[in-house]
Amino acid sequence: MSPEKLVRPEVLALTAYQVPDAQGMVKLDAMENPYPLPGALRRELSEALSRVDLNRYPEPTGRRVRELIARRMNLPSGMELLLGNGSDDLIQIVTLALARPGTTMMYPAPTFVMYGVNAALCGMNAVAVPLREDFSFDADAFIARMKSSPPALVFIAYPNNPTGALYGEEDVLRVIRAAKGLVVLDEAYHAFAGKSFMPRLAEHPNLVVLRTLSKLGLAGIRLGYLAGRPQWIEQFNKVRQAYNVNALTQAAALFMLERLEVLEEQAARTRAERAGLGAALERLPGVTVFPSQANFFLVRVPEAERTDAALKRQGVLVKNLHPWLRNCLRITVGTPEENRILLTALQEAL
Repeated sequence: MSPEKLVRPEVLALTAYQVPDAQGMVKLDAMENPYPLPGALRRELSEALSRVDLNRYPEPTGRRVRELIARRMNLPSGMELLLGNGSDDLIQIVTLALARPGTTMMYPAPTFVMYGVNAALCGMNAVAVPLREDFSFDADAFIARMKSSPPALVFIAYPNNPTGALYGEEDVLRVIRAAKGLVVLDEAYHAFAGKSFMPRLAEHPNLVVLRTLSKLGLAGIRLGYLAGRPQWIEQFNKVRQAYNVNALTQAAALFMLERLEVLEEQAARTRAERAGLGAALERLPGVTVFPSQANFFLVRVPEAERTDAALKRQGVLVKNLHPWLRNCLRITVGTPEENRILLTALQEAL
């Protein structure tokens, strides 16, 4: 029997997420923290992980991790947390919980592809409201579309991926106030933006904030968290797979969150590098650099396919977004040495 006769058409229409081989490359394609942990800290972490009882299931809700995140990330009083296997897991949980037949998910576009993927998998109508030509957010157009096609669920990446734009705070507030459904603010890059809606959770009953530890430097452990009112967390917890956050992830998170200043210092170095890299990219002929408050830049080049291929030949891996975004590359901010290699290779590729 052919799978095409049994698999849902929505799944047949999708393409599996592709991750290129990065062996031996300067890896600037996935918005990762480029700085490894200091050697002494890695040895301490190894010792902590060695004490985990791998023969036992993990604590199912990650209680100790949740308590530590609440303290270190200043969770407002009265709010609760849900942990996920990365923020992707939490996006799926929220979508599954709200996906009544015929309901709509809405988001500005272009944005993180997994919003639309989960809408398709869960049978929601996905409404992508275009950003302006310069990738700024048109709040009036978005609110008008909400009125004509009321969404049960709104996703707003803050800052946005892949553009790096941080939408105006008042524009986002207007959307939250106008929405009849739930608004998820995806703050995956909050460490680089300097702004957050976490302190305002108590003001808006239809708001939850989604974050991940991946961009802070812990992409390998896959840990995301969702903050919101207990009523929302109670319902989403019913959808969560049992033991969705493994014991090693919980142990690593407990260790590193007690040493959060190490990751915050690395994020500060990335922010400092971002300023210099952005200025250098703008000086390259034919390159358009879009403003970014994340740890990457969206750049438009004359020929993205040719430029990307030339960079790969020189051992530099970036994200080619063409033809989804015409002649656009997304470039992660790396270490000073990685950024130097990138700029040299990009100048030659152009």
